[in-house]
Amino acid sequence: MSNRSSAARYARALLDVSRVEADPEVAEQELAGFVSLVGSNETLARVLTSPGVPVPRKSALVAELVGRLRPSRPVARILALLAERDRLVLLPDLLEEYSRRLMDYRQVIRADVTTAVPLPAERLEALRQTIAEKTGRTVILTTAVDPGLIGGLVTRIGSVVYDGSVRRQLERIRETLTA
Repeated sequence: MSNRSSAARYARALLDVSRVEADPEVAEQELAGFVSLVGSNETLARVLTSPGVPVPRKSALVAELVGRLRPSRPVARILALLAERDRLVLLPDLLEEYSRRLMDYRQVIRADVTTAVPLPAERLEALRQTIAEKTGRTVILTTAVDPGLIGGLVTRIGSVVYDGSVRRQLERIRETLTA
């Protein structure tokens, strides 16, 4: 089983338990804090993810960190479980998958919008509202500027891309003319 699918199973379990026993948003912050701590300390990351370090030592180290950080019970249990099963290498993927599932649970989507020039705030708000109406979800809008688009915009929602750029329209015309 791939790391991504294993992380998805742990993330689903953590979200299910967090919804009952704790605040899912707090669980996300606690998990992110632990992942950040491990990621910022190279020695700690090496010890927790190395196959050469005995599992009991990893479990003891995680228990000590959990004792100091005092995360909610579901986060503490998932960290202990990952240590016992020697799956701490999944932490970054687990956090990413948990965050994605939490957004889905909260009915929130992220839309990435790229335009040729910066859009005024009122245009961005109108775009956010349009996407919210079409999807029935709350929208978190992130923007980027790419002058290569010439005009129009490209919107990415999850894995779906809506390309309304002038550059793409010109490419289609060229394809039609050369066909």
